[in-house]
Amino acid sequence: MRIGIVCYPTFGGSGVLATELGKALADKGHQVHFITYQQPVRLSEFNANIFYHEVRVPHYPLFDYPPYETALASTMVDVIVNSNIDLLHVHYAVPHASAAYMAKMILEKQGKKIPVVTTLHGTDITLVGKDKTFAPVVTFSINESDAITAVSNNLRDETYKNFKIGKEIEVIQNFVDVKRFNKKPIDAFRRVIAPNGEKILLHASNFRKLKRVQDVVLIFAETVKKVPSKLLFVGDGPERPAAESLCRELGICDETRFVGKQEQMEDILAIADLFLLTSDYESFGLAALEAMAAGVPVISTNAGGLPEINVHGQTGYLANVGDVNTMGRYAIELLSDAEKLQQFKLNAAAHARLFDIDRIVPQYEALYNRFL
Repeated sequence: MRIGIVCYPTFGGSGVLATELGKALADKGHQVHFITYQQPVRLSEFNANIFYHEVRVPHYPLFDYPPYETALASTMVDVIVNSNIDLLHVHYAVPHASAAYMAKMILEKQGKKIPVVTTLHGTDITLVGKDKTFAPVVTFSINESDAITAVSNNLRDETYKNFKIGKEIEVIQNFVDVKRFNKKPIDAFRRVIAPNGEKILLHASNFRKLKRVQDVVLIFAETVKKVPSKLLFVGDGPERPAAESLCRELGICDETRFVGKQEQMEDILAIADLFLLTSDYESFGLAALEAMAAGVPVISTNAGGLPEINVHGQTGYLANVGDVNTMGRYAIELLSDAEKLQQFKLNAAAHARLFDIDRIVPQYEALYNRFL
């Protein structure tokens, strides 16, 4: 198959999943064409079956805001025609689904039919899509897709609840390459972070308000009082300065390290003992799944699709949004009991295998084949 994949090229879950899916399809012999405004961050290795097409947006004084959606639709048409694409798979509804519909209509006028699969990832539905500015277009373009998928049961239900969708939404859950995250920790790396054998807690995100990163700081501030430990922040974003400020206020700067955006998460997760995810909402929680694949238990909120992957009392613990006291208590309990911590690590790794890439990618292939 020749598959066009449209996604955001950033560290967010939708971009990561789209890129990993494309790489997996290319490894299976399919030709994959990525269409976006810059090379995806996870697209770092050469593969003869992978092609990247940059969306170039011309800047004219007439426009206060560059017309990205129009440029994207035009690029889709160009790539589909000149690369003989069989199917278009767009990730994140805004603005990819509407641009795909425009491209599809242009191509129909030229006598070419192109199936469009739209995958919903989370905030494109629960946040951006619900905005009255976008809602009519989002609803229309989703309904005009040939197939709709969601990355969790929770997201499917939220979409039906908030939009008038007249088609079936199929759930194909997020996945992880278990082999990639099954790595032995680099002892020298761990000693740099925790020179005296302290436990290592980890949070990785885009530091948006939704992630509640200050809650992570508060949880750690209680944990470090009882358990010698270090906190590692991976990622960057608008809430990072507030988190750093809170660390200074609480006097835990020496135990906390902000390392910014990192691509080799498998090396970082390999040295972690516990992963913290305190979000207001996660449609799925791909960061938590990657942690579990590395054998790292997760303490998270019970929001959105997180209970679908984090099994309370087995792979980690769940608590209500904002309940930092309960999450802190869980962290202390788990990190203080070596035997229990080891069992939770084994449980997390075993559960992550249910979401292994080799189980999920064939579901996408079967979906594509229905339209080809």
